[in-house]
Amino acid sequence: MRDATDTPSFDRSVLRPDLLGAQHLGDGTNFALFSEHADAVELCLFDRTGTQELHRLMLPEMEGGIWHGFLPGVGPGQVYGYRVHGPYAPEQGHRFNPNKLLLDPYAQELRGRIEWHDALHGYVIGQDDLSFDERDSAPYMVKGVVADTDFDWESEAALRTHWTDTVIYEAHVKGLTQLHPGVPETLRGTFAGLASDAVIDHLLRIGVTAIELLPVHAFANDRHLADKGLSNYWGYNTLSFFAPHAPYLRSGQIREMKEAIRRFHKAGIEVILDVVYNHSCEGNELGQTLSFRGIDNASYYLLSDDPRHSFDTTGTGNTLNVAHPMVLRMVMDSLRYWVEAMHVNGFRFDLASTLGREAEGFERHGSFFNALRQDPVLSGIKLIAEPWDIGEGGYQVGGYPWPFREWNDKFRDDTRAFWRRDPALVPAMAERLSGSPVQFDHSHRPATSSVNFVAAHDGFTLWDTLSFNDKHNDANGEDGRDGHDHNLSDNMGAEGPTGDASIDEARSRRARAILATVLLSQGVPMLLAGDEIGNSQGGNNNAYCQDNDISWLDWASARDDLTDAVAALTAFRRDAGLSRPRFAMAGQDLQDRRPVVEWLHPEGRPLGDADWADEGLQTLGMMRRNPDGARVLIVLNAGEDAEFVLPPGEWTLRIDSAAAPVACERNVTGRIPLPWQSVLALTEDGSGEIAI
Repeated sequence: MRDATDTPSFDRSVLRPDLLGAQHLGDGTNFALFSEHADAVELCLFDRTGTQELHRLMLPEMEGGIWHGFLPGVGPGQVYGYRVHGPYAPEQGHRFNPNKLLLDPYAQELRGRIEWHDALHGYVIGQDDLSFDERDSAPYMVKGVVADTDFDWESEAALRTHWTDTVIYEAHVKGLTQLHPGVPETLRGTFAGLASDAVIDHLLRIGVTAIELLPVHAFANDRHLADKGLSNYWGYNTLSFFAPHAPYLRSGQIREMKEAIRRFHKAGIEVILDVVYNHSCEGNELGQTLSFRGIDNASYYLLSDDPRHSFDTTGTGNTLNVAHPMVLRMVMDSLRYWVEAMHVNGFRFDLASTLGREAEGFERHGSFFNALRQDPVLSGIKLIAEPWDIGEGGYQVGGYPWPFREWNDKFRDDTRAFWRRDPALVPAMAERLSGSPVQFDHSHRPATSSVNFVAAHDGFTLWDTLSFNDKHNDANGEDGRDGHDHNLSDNMGAEGPTGDASIDEARSRRARAILATVLLSQGVPMLLAGDEIGNSQGGNNNAYCQDNDISWLDWASARDDLTDAVAALTAFRRDAGLSRPRFAMAGQDLQDRRPVVEWLHPEGRPLGDADWADEGLQTLGMMRRNPDGARVLIVLNAGEDAEFVLPPGEWTLRIDSAAAPVACERNVTGRIPLPWQSVLALTEDGSGEIAI
C-alpha cells in the first residue's frame, strides 16, 4: 500500500447512508454497505488494474446497519472492495473474516475475474468449516468499479408491447452470436454483437417482439467445473445483482449494454432479463467467501435450525433471505436499477417459488410479491415466473398473483406428447390451445397469463425432441447422471442425425406442427433461440456447462423451412388477433368482449362426451369467434392423412404446416384434406383478411 501520508480521508459532512453501493456524486463518491452484525468495515482502494491494493480506510459512520462514508476526489474508474470485521462464529451463523476481500453487492461494474484458490474460503481447506483461514484473498478476487453512469438515451420513450402482441425469444448472449456469420468476429459473444444488424434483422423477420436473455448479471464459474475444463455457461450462479457479466462487454464498460438495449428498442424489440435472486454463487457453508457470506452471512442467507448450516431450497447450496428487509431492499433496488438506469423491459425470475417462501411455505401474497405489485416502477413492466423450486410445495404453476405471467410446463409436456401420438390427449390440447384456463382463469387473471413453450434452455431443443429418445450428456462429465429423463421425445426412427431423407422430412414436418401449436395458442408464445433454424445440441438436455459448439447456435446448418414457418405463423397470429386479454368461453353469444370457442370433431360436428373420452382420437378443431365477429378455425392433426368437414360458410386456408412454405391463401368450402402431422388455420372471409 501507499505511504500513509497519501491516504485520502472521508468528508463526514456530506456522507449518505441512504445511497447503498458506490455512488459518484460529482465531487466524490459515497460508499455504503449493509452489515447488521459487523463490528467494522474497511474500504479497500486498488489501482486501475485491480492488482495492487493502495489504501484501506475504515468507513467512518454506521446507522441502521449501514456503514458509510464519502470520499472527495474519488470518481468513475476507481477499483474497490471491502473487508468486514466481526465474529467468526459459524455455530451462530457468523463467518466474518477480514482477510477476505469482498465484492460490494451494489457494484455496477467489475474489474478482473475470480481465480480459484483455497484462499477464497473463510476456513482452511482440508479442515472443517469451524477453522479460520488467514490468507489474503484479494489477489484471486474480482473487484468492484465506481461506474460512470452518464449515457444519452436520446429521449427514448418507454417501449411497452402489450402482452397480447408479445412473442418472446429466449437466447444466450454468446450462444446466439458466437457462430453467426453476419456478426463481426470481434463482436461475437458480446452485447455489441447481440445488437448487431444481423441479429436484429433476424428477430424482426421471424416476428419476435421481446428477447429474453439468459442471466447477464455477473456470475462465477463453479470451481468444480473449472477444474474439469468446463464452465457455468448458462450463468445461473450470480455473483453481483447490479453488474453485467464482464466477458459480455467487449469494451468492459456498462455503456455497451445500454447501447445494445437502445438499439433493440429502436427496432421495437423489448429486452427481458432472466434473473437469479433465489441464491448466489457462494454455495453452502463449505463454499467460498466472495461477498454476502463475509459481509453478513446471518442476514443475507436463510440458515437452518442449526445456523452453522445453510438452508437450501434451490439445489445450489444456499438460499437468499429475501424475507429480511434489507435483503429485500437490495433485490428491489437491483430490479429498479435495471429498469430505470438500463431501460430493460421486464424480468423472468428463476425458481420464483423460492422468492415467495414465508414461514409457512410458499405464499402468493408474500412480502416479495407484494413489494413488486405496489412498486410504481416495477408493477408496470413484464414479470415472468418460473413457478417452481425443489423445496416442499414448490410447484406452483397457476399460483402466482397478477401481474405475473408464468412458464407453463403443462403446455410443453402435453404438446410434446400429443405430437408424438400419445393417446387420450385431445382434452389436454383443448386446454392448451385456449390458454390453460384450469391453471390461470381465476383471481381476475388475463388469458395471457400462460407463457407457452415446448423448449427452453433447460432440456432438449425442439429438434432434439424429434431426434433423440434418450439424453446424451456424456460431455458434462457426470456419467449421464445429470439432466432429467422425462423428455417426452421421439427420435422418429433413428437416434440422432440421419441420412434417411424420409425421417428427416418427418422431423421437419412435426417441428413445423409444434411451432404452429405454440404460436397459434392463446397465451404468450416463447421460442428457444435456434428452434426456428432446427438447432441441435447433440441430445444434451443439460448443456449448462458447455461453452462450445454444443450450445452455440449452428447457423451454418439452418433449416430455412422452419425459419419461414415461424415468420408466417407470427404474422398470422398478429393478423388474426389470436391472442386476447380475456379467456374464450363456450356458447353462442358474445359477452364481456370474450371470444367464443367451439370444439369440433373431424366430421364437422361438436365434440360430445364420447369424443372427449375417445383415447384414439388424434384430431381436434377449435373454431373461435372473436368479439368483432370474425371466425378463425384451427385444426390439429397428430394422426395420419384424413379429412375435416368445415363449418358452413366460405373459408380461406391461411396456414398449412405440412407444406413449405406454410403460408397460403386458398378459398375452401365443404371438406378439406387434412395432411398427417399437420396444423391448419383458416379464416372465414373470402379475402383472407381479418378485421381486428
